[in-house]
Amino acid sequence: MKIYTRGGDDGSTGLFHGGRVAKDESGPEAYGTVDEAVSALGVARASATGVLHDRILEVQRELFVAGAELATTPAKRGMLEAGTSLVTNEMVTELEGRIDAVEAERGLPREFIVPGGSPAAAALDLARSITRRAERRAVAHIRSSGIHDSVVVPYLNRLADYLYVLARSAETAWVPSRSQEGQ
Repeated sequence: MKIYTRGGDDGSTGLFHGGRVAKDESGPEAYGTVDEAVSALGVARASATGVLHDRILEVQRELFVAGAELATTPAKRGMLEAGTSLVTNEMVTELEGRIDAVEAERGLPREFIVPGGSPAAAALDLARSITRRAERRAVAHIRSSGIHDSVVVPYLNRLADYLYVLARSAETAWVPSRSQEGQ
């Protein structure tokens, strides 16, 4: 088996659960931007340690779920599995809990933040801005596809907030409380 298939040489790409669309349609734009966020998070994770490293990896895996959902045609959404290839309300709620935990531990800055306080924080800020772009692309895709039951956009919205607070934590020697380590 080879990495190249030549299937996309005509400007189309294969979708999860089958079908092909043009590479510049809203779905590939959305899940491609999610993939960029996953890669940017990989840069952040490469310079992170301990709990921060684990939190980033957890988010990278969750983004695969969002990407799978965005890479599925509306007609085949019934084939998606909650939490595996379909973003759930519980995933959004879990992110809110993570945000609250970091805010409780560190608080929020009271001024604008210039990215670059540390290598991990800078990479997290880059991933956050890419996540915001993925959110905008997901809005366009969901609107144009007529999908009404997706929670990808709320998930990406909360994720960008989570990445913001993680970046602020990465700028200091963040040591989570014992209650946070079990989450």
